[in-house]
Amino acid sequence: MKQYDCVVIEDLNMKGMSQTFHFGKSVADDAWGMFTTFLQYKSEEQGKKLIKIDKWFPSSKTCSCCGQVKESLSLSERKFHCDCGYVADRDWNASINIKREGLRLLAVV
Repeated sequence: MKQYDCVVIEDLNMKGMSQTFHFGKSVADDAWGMFTTFLQYKSEEQGKKLIKIDKWFPSSKTCSCCGQVKESLSLSERKFHCDCGYVADRDWNASINIKREGLRLLAVV
């Protein structure tokens, strides 16, 4: 973490995800909350920023190439396909969007 000035994460609702997708106890425990609390503490300790992206930000549904937002994207769709021709792993596409949103929010602060 010393080489970065900022960490950007999604502010996930793990309890809600657990109930909606029936992930079970492994997701329902407070590990994510403890992790983000620890990450916040360590970031501040080292003079770094932790930016949390709103849980409703459509990181997975937005094309990181052209910006078009899909109406729906099922969890089983592991590849992101856009009308502009862009194809990428769903998580890779989302990570690009999370980074861009984090940089946008950092510029506002």
